[in-house]
Amino acid sequence: MPLPAALLRRVPYAGPTLEYVADPLGMMLRRLDEHGPVSHAPFLGKTWTIVVGPDACDEVLRNKDKAFANGPGWGELVGPFFDRGLMLLDFSEHLGHRRLMQQAFTRDRLEEYAAALSPAIEAGVAAWPADATAGTGFAAYPALKQLTLDLATRVFLGEEEPTTPEARAEIDRVNAAFVACVQAATAFVRVPLPGTRWGRAIAGRALLEDFLGRRLARRRGGDPGAAGGRDLFTALLEAEEDGGERFDDRAVVDHVVFLLMAAHDTSTLTTSTLLDQLGRHPDWQERCRADALALPEHPTLADLEAVESLDLVMKEALRLVPPVPVLARRTVAATTVQGVAVPADRLVAVMLHASHHLPGLWTDPERFDPDRFGPERREDKSHQAAWEPFGGGVHKCLGMHFAGLEIKLLLVHLLRRYRWTTPATAPTPLSYLSLPVPTDGLPLDLVPRAGRVPTPAGAPS
Repeated sequence: MPLPAALLRRVPYAGPTLEYVADPLGMMLRRLDEHGPVSHAPFLGKTWTIVVGPDACDEVLRNKDKAFANGPGWGELVGPFFDRGLMLLDFSEHLGHRRLMQQAFTRDRLEEYAAALSPAIEAGVAAWPADATAGTGFAAYPALKQLTLDLATRVFLGEEEPTTPEARAEIDRVNAAFVACVQAATAFVRVPLPGTRWGRAIAGRALLEDFLGRRLARRRGGDPGAAGGRDLFTALLEAEEDGGERFDDRAVVDHVVFLLMAAHDTSTLTTSTLLDQLGRHPDWQERCRADALALPEHPTLADLEAVESLDLVMKEALRLVPPVPVLARRTVAATTVQGVAVPADRLVAVMLHASHHLPGLWTDPERFDPDRFGPERREDKSHQAAWEPFGGGVHKCLGMHFAGLEIKLLLVHLLRRYRWTTPATAPTPLSYLSLPVPTDGLPLDLVPRAGRVPTPAGAPS
């Protein structure tokens, strides 16, 4: 039985941290109710300014007086493991790197990624259940996580699908390294001692650098990779500004480590929320399935953008469980937020998740209701910062359109191949030691469906 929030808060130094890990959304809403949109509290052993609510969060993310920096904020949590990734750069340096990286996320590039992703996803989801029996409680989350990492290495790095035990074991080690790096964010012991989360993350970063460094050397040596040079790794190697500026090898590795983590974690978490919610709401599952079956066998980006139901359910999943519920900043100068003084060199937690659940912004916010994003309601327009799962301001996620593309393709192929229900009546338990991960592996009753080939629009499914 979980300890009550009031008791957790009284634990010296660690109280708010424990309260957050136990019930992050509850902690945020209580904080807003009891202390207002801007308050100060010990968190992970240091004093943080906690920002909750759309007005306060928007003020920090817009950062008009350039008082808030990303690098030293995120650096406090994951700096040694994702150092020099785009999220940890600031001001003119961030702008320069972002301009170069945008060349890897143009519409033409996204269409190429869609062409590579769709057949790989189709093959990946086909391998899930061993037979057509129901009621086996298939653990969807670990299967999704493995699949999205395989997709990321193929589309981002141009790698072949791992077909040998050795290649599979290496990808498994890479996956474990990413998990270790992300989980270090809420570690209490923040020195590289053996057996600690921080120590495992340091080792994980070294493994990732070695993994990517060997592939970068091959690519520099003329190997086009399995994607024929049309992968994100190559795009970053070739990106060049008008003045001739290019990324050096160190920058390419730093950015790819971060992008691989961001891409496969975002897609995994949001798709798992979709599977969970569609397993509880068969009406929406069937509506989305009908639209998925009407699409071409391998949909393009334009095909996916034209399907309203997929967009609605994805946005609602991102509202209910944003993959990154809190953003980190540090002040580089004294400033104010909503009239509250915030000193220089202060860590700041921007708790976006709470805005997604405020009754003043959303109708019945705890209910799965994708139509709230439809053209007749557009509840996400209730405030300019009501819905910000990808952040805001100049640091808004560069890969958000890639993430949406991958999530929709995953959903299309899952809907075509399976029907599923979520057997648990209680909400799926989530761990917030790092990102919101289903602690039970998200068991689903997954049943292969007949007639998996797409049918023409208007035909019965």
